[in-house]
Amino acid sequence: MTTTLSEVYREQPIHLRHIVPLDFNSVQTVPDSHVWLKSDDFSSDHRLSIPIVDLKDPNAVKLAGHACETWGAFQVINHGIPLNLLDDVESEARRLFSLPAQQKMKALREPAGATGYGLARISPFFPKYMWHEGFTIMGSPVDHARALWPNDSARFCDVIERYQKKMEVLAEQLTYLILKSLDISQEDLNWDVSSPFTALQLNSYPSCPDPNRAMGLAPHTDTSLLTILHQSSISGLEIFKQGVGWVSVLPIAGALVVNVGDLLHILSNARFPSVLHRAVVNRDGCHRLSVAYFYGIPTDSNVCPLPKLLNISGQTPRYRSVTVKEYVIIKCKNFEEALSLIRI
Repeated sequence: MTTTLSEVYREQPIHLRHIVPLDFNSVQTVPDSHVWLKSDDFSSDHRLSIPIVDLKDPNAVKLAGHACETWGAFQVINHGIPLNLLDDVESEARRLFSLPAQQKMKALREPAGATGYGLARISPFFPKYMWHEGFTIMGSPVDHARALWPNDSARFCDVIERYQKKMEVLAEQLTYLILKSLDISQEDLNWDVSSPFTALQLNSYPSCPDPNRAMGLAPHTDTSLLTILHQSSISGLEIFKQGVGWVSVLPIAGALVVNVGDLLHILSNARFPSVLHRAVVNRDGCHRLSVAYFYGIPTDSNVCPLPKLLNISGQTPRYRSVTVKEYVIIKCKNFEEALSLIRI
């Protein structure tokens, strides 16, 4: 029986103080618990932009591979996700986060849980809290949705489930596209592509009374193979490019942001950087939302640099083989040192 991602996280409980968000509507100033030091550099470069990959472009394979290699991220257009579905999922996220704090607490993530309402899982690794609240979904959203809307959960569940299905198809398509740029085919993979681990994360960055002193989501890489983000029309996402610094990912109507996660970084033998990214608080006082879809390989699968890729390139492996479950546990305990702990 394959271990689910929820079961893996259950073995790594988090203290309640790192789960319960601030009631953002009840504060007029940024509390000290949420004030980030002036030395935290919130500046970014708005002149550069990550590549755009059109899935209808005959050169999409090459373009996606080059984007992953040089940036670890790209914006994808003509991706096949209906724009009205993107609008619907954003609308449902807004409906959820607009609920009173005590109502949202009815769907609070448990200390040994992986789904529901709460702070980002990376919170324990930082001395200050982030200006963020999230809602994590793995599989069906029904139980938590009924806790939030006892008589009106059907619409939320319908939109989320349709979005999950469409995202899984797109994520699989993008994975094959990116691997094809390395001359890797589905037959070269050693995992069951029909049972990926997936998670959907609704993110809320409420209006902030002093955005220059708060952080939306602190710098981190994703554990996933790849992450697909719908970031709405309000900017806030930034990625770190070596030699350049922080670069704003300005929203493009209808586009989705794709970023390389740790697992794809390992499979590519570090050819594709696992992109460091963060979310800054909106400077105009807007309530910003985003929706992240995390896509990975089954938790019981082994992950290591792809043997065929090593044969083609003549490189030696940079990482030892671990199961996805082992790597998730390493990252839960060590966060930013996780990759270095499996480096050869």
